[in-house]
Amino acid sequence: MTKFPWKMRSGANLTGDGCRFDVWATNASYVDVELIRDVETTWHPMEPAGDGRFSTTLDFAVAGDRYRFRLNGEQTYPDPYSRFQPEGVHGPSEVVDPASFEWGDSDWPGLSPDGLVIYELHVGAMTPEGTFAALEERLPYLRDLGVNAIEVMPVAQTPGSRNWGYDGVDLFAPNHNYGRPDDFRHLVDAAHRHGLGVILDVVYNHLGPEGAYLSVYSSDYFTERHQTPWGAGLNWDGEGSEWVRQLAIDNACHWIAEYHIDGLRLDATHAIIDDSDTHIVQEL
Repeated sequence: MTKFPWKMRSGANLTGDGCRFDVWATNASYVDVELIRDVETTWHPMEPAGDGRFSTTLDFAVAGDRYRFRLNGEQTYPDPYSRFQPEGVHGPSEVVDPASFEWGDSDWPGLSPDGLVIYELHVGAMTPEGTFAALEERLPYLRDLGVNAIEVMPVAQTPGSRNWGYDGVDLFAPNHNYGRPDDFRHLVDAAHRHGLGVILDVVYNHLGPEGAYLSVYSSDYFTERHQTPWGAGLNWDGEGSEWVRQLAIDNACHWIAEYHIDGLRLDATHAIIDDSDTHIVQEL
């Protein structure tokens, strides 16, 4: 598989100089990074970067560190771009190195839309264990059925230990109940080696009610102009919508670049209301 030319524009991203933290928080006058390592917690101010964004690079931050963003010196919250929530939707985020995984799917040719035989599955229900690792053991069975692609129902972090996945709130973080990020990568890598493509179900029409902290960071994430069956719609087309649209675009690119996902199934596109000249689905 060729390397996908994309870099995350927000969140915690490891660099040669440590870890860079970026967040869009128009509701905050100032933002700090709360860094948690073992029993020590430290706070580090972020610099305004324009357009409601804040940024800082910590040269001592490494993969495995946990962190939150503190808004206006008060409450701390998980990162909207968190790659992993090891303690669930209300806990701290974890710095993850997506480049440390050694892929073995360089010979995988990818999927064609012609002749697809798709098996939709739920990671938590496909096996008694309900994990990425346990699902990997079922891949030969699926291949022998004549399937050439699996469609994985949403894996983004949700509240609770059992969930269908459609009320995810941490869209970049594989559900910790199923395993760690590299466990999901290992599953995709193994699927490709078994001749199976992987299509991922993603939800961009709404967020779940518990642990959805986007509106704490910016009131521009949602709009009352558009209503969905789950409440106010996301702000794809109004003032401040640039970084809302970027969230969805980054999320799609993230699954392709960092997890080698072959395709995305978008949930309830009829509820993604966008009056822009270019609809967000078209831009995706």
